[in-house]
Amino acid sequence: MSAPDAFDLAVIGGGPAGASAAIEAGRAGLRVVLLDEGRSAGGQVYRAPVSGTGASSGQPDGAVGDRLRADLAASTVDCRFDHRIWLVERGFRVHGLGPDGPATVEAPRLVIAVGAQERHRPVPGWTLPGVIGLAGATNLIKSQKILPGRRVVVAGSGPLLLLVAASILKAGGELAAVIDANGRMDWLRHAPQLMARPDLVGRGAKWLAAILRAGVPLLSRHALRRIVGDDHVEGVVAGPVTGDWDPSASGEFQIACDAVCFGYGLAPATETTRLLGVKHEYVPDMGGWRAVTLPDGSTSVAGLYVCGDGAGVLGAAAAALQGRVTGLAAARDSGHANAADAVERLLPQAARAGRFGMAMTGLALPRDGLLSAMTPETIICRCEGLRRADIDSAIAAGSQTLNGLKSATRCGMGPCGGRVCEDTAAALIAQHTGLSREAIGQSTSRPPLRPVPLGQLAGAFNYLDLPMPEPAPQ
Repeated sequence: MSAPDAFDLAVIGGGPAGASAAIEAGRAGLRVVLLDEGRSAGGQVYRAPVSGTGASSGQPDGAVGDRLRADLAASTVDCRFDHRIWLVERGFRVHGLGPDGPATVEAPRLVIAVGAQERHRPVPGWTLPGVIGLAGATNLIKSQKILPGRRVVVAGSGPLLLLVAASILKAGGELAAVIDANGRMDWLRHAPQLMARPDLVGRGAKWLAAILRAGVPLLSRHALRRIVGDDHVEGVVAGPVTGDWDPSASGEFQIACDAVCFGYGLAPATETTRLLGVKHEYVPDMGGWRAVTLPDGSTSVAGLYVCGDGAGVLGAAAAALQGRVTGLAAARDSGHANAADAVERLLPQAARAGRFGMAMTGLALPRDGLLSAMTPETIICRCEGLRRADIDSAIAAGSQTLNGLKSATRCGMGPCGGRVCEDTAAALIAQHTGLSREAIGQSTSRPPLRPVPLGQLAGAFNYLDLPMPEPAPQ
């Protein structure tokens, strides 16, 4: 087996945070490798369209993504795309699976910029074909130029709600309704923080204007109760919500559609930082569990930095600035003293950008009343086919932590590694027991961090060549 490629700094994640960190560290003089599962840099927010589907220019996010990719291509960074990272060891060794098979790199310093994951609150029927998350719908439209359906309901909370709805209209799709769990007063309460980025507020206002101009029903303080259909989506049942977002308190109505895009914001992706033993904290307005970081991105593990949405969901603008700070901090800590002043200059900008993102994340955070829409038969863990009744039964029998629930039911042990179900499972534990999220905790992260084919990891070998141990003595 060949020795790992060695660098001064390894960066996992090619979104705005990771790419910016890699570029700045490279400019400061470090030998940097960047690894990402995508085919190019940009992450989810600046995802490049698939070749042949149309250029990304002409859209604000597309233009920013194009500039980021151009800057990265002009840098000294060794970019390794199409690499699925499945194990990270302290020290640091990063193990991935790339186009040419298994690949390992090592570096004394590591930046983790793996972004965020969608947060769901299941309802009956959410496993039907035709249901997709808000972030998933955004990626589908951006990169593939494919609409989620012919007649779409968009539901949930937060800024992705308006973005997805406006994107569907712009692409020529039909919207049956936009269902927002927030009311107008919820948005107004966050206005002071939102005005930290008047340009982004203006963009959101244009999305809203396009929705209203198209005559699409915009239902504030409403939520889904269930999604209906036999073998595919045929409609949704929705209703008004209480202040806690309980949609079962009053009347309901049905809307015909063949696709549903819904979700309740984003949560930091923490499986890699948990695997490495980084200290975490639960901060709802930053998306939930996050790696504890200093302003420069450094963590409780020496030489390990976290930036972007993995350190708290604050949006793409804040992520890019955090990435620049973190890349320069890694260079500073590697002995490049010229980077220290640049870190101090950028920190106030990153803090200002974060205020807007925190308001957006706060608007998206699901409230406990949504749990009332989940019937005993509603699937919570899709990988293992676990219903709410299974989860409730295990909690009643004494499972009061995510690890305990995992042991009792296998919740979170499927291919998704708990990324889809664990936040809902934790909310159910909290509802039953009254425990805080800190007491409920996170589940233990284990490799592989992502599903990988074992045959590709093992490579070609002959069983006859494997060394056999001596027989045990009689």
